[in-house]
Amino acid sequence: MHDLLERTVVIKGVRIGRVIDVILDRADGDAVGYEIRCDDGRHRFLPRAAATIGEGSTIEIETSLALLDSGELEFYRQRGTTLRTREEPAA
Repeated sequence: MHDLLERTVVIKGVRIGRVIDVILDRADGDAVGYEIRCDDGRHRFLPRAAATIGEGSTIEIETSLALLDSGELEFYRQRGTTLRTREEPAA
């Protein structure tokens, strides 16, 4: 899953942002989606089912409508866990 971090997200070859975290299901650790830092500076949630792992280091989506705004991102972050948080050493 680490190979998903920092991937470029594109729509029909046009860069719209990059993956900064993977949101995981708390129960089984499966990826449910990605936290994207869009080129407009906003963070959005991209459901895994709406994305295709592309050639090289891209994640492809068909439409910007697949990106959910910050409210939905927080919903998934609160109910799941993230790849980066799961790997932080315990204090």
